[in-house]
Amino acid sequence: MKALILSGGKGTRLRPLTYTTAKQLIPVANRPLLGYVLQHIHDAGIREVGVIISPDTGGEVKSYIKDGREWKVKVTYIPQAEPAGLAHAVKIARRFLNDDNFIMYLGDNLLSHGVKDAINEFKKHSPDALIFLKEVENPKQFGVAELNKRGHVVRLIEKPANPPSNLALVGVYIFTPKIHEAIDRIKPSLRGELEITDAIQELINMGRKVRSEILEGWWLDTGKKDDFLKANTTVLDGYIKREIKGNVDDKSQITGRVKIEKGVKVTRSMIRGPVIIGEGAEIKNSFIGPFTSIGSRVKVINSVVEHSVILNNSLVEGIERLEDSIIGKNTKVVKNDMLHKALRLMIADDSVVEI
Repeated sequence: MKALILSGGKGTRLRPLTYTTAKQLIPVANRPLLGYVLQHIHDAGIREVGVIISPDTGGEVKSYIKDGREWKVKVTYIPQAEPAGLAHAVKIARRFLNDDNFIMYLGDNLLSHGVKDAINEFKKHSPDALIFLKEVENPKQFGVAELNKRGHVVRLIEKPANPPSNLALVGVYIFTPKIHEAIDRIKPSLRGELEITDAIQELINMGRKVRSEILEGWWLDTGKKDDFLKANTTVLDGYIKREIKGNVDDKSQITGRVKIEKGVKVTRSMIRGPVIIGEGAEIKNSFIGPFTSIGSRVKVINSVVEHSVILNNSLVEGIERLEDSIIGKNTKVVKNDMLHKALRLMIADDSVVEI
């Protein structure tokens, strides 16, 4: 079995971060999403991986994954000129996939238990497609499945105006080569894309076996800011263990599951986990609250930070309370101590500032 990881797209819902960083490389708990996905692929025993990349961010993705040696996989990069749909990504990967079974994993999605059990389920029942479903509050934003009384899939609809259920398709699919025939039979949707939901529906129309499983555990789709913060919270809560490698002075207090990497300096501060702090960071006269990820070489001085993500090489200084925030790389968030109180901002496109 092979793996196809989708790491293209423009990431418009996460701008301005995605003007400079591929959305699949934005770190969750200080590790890029692609790192988790590739680890899941490796743990499932798959060694041949195709990675769909875009012209805008493909170079950055290649720089991170390189030849795949870190995850003990062989990587083939597959350029996609335009984000023309998930089924289109499968179509352009046909030469790589050949006639092998494969798992398709969206690079901005994350599953709590990886994909090893899913692949075993596929091998056990031998369907032409195995899809995973999860109950969601906003099914209009996803591909949605309609099941019959026996729990079999009878219909799939992409982003329906009137959803027949609240069961969304999770961004992980397992296919036999029959999916290629189904993709060849469908046409672009109204938004001009070849939809994977339409292709799976075509498999059903062809009389092929499509199996669904209700996903146990969490599923994270990190398309928007709040989704991303939720993902950071969930991963910190599930993965972080107490590990202090840096230097913490005797006037500081570390409580709970806090991971402090080497080269970190913590001075006269309180840190309450789950929290991760990257290499070379400095925390001084500050409080770092739960569910916060602080990147490498970040400085937090005289500030309170909670439930936030601060990316590498940034400075937060003199901020009374920063929460529910994502701070990009090489950024400064500082308090104006001048007598003349005024906001002085340089804000990129598609930013949100709440005062």
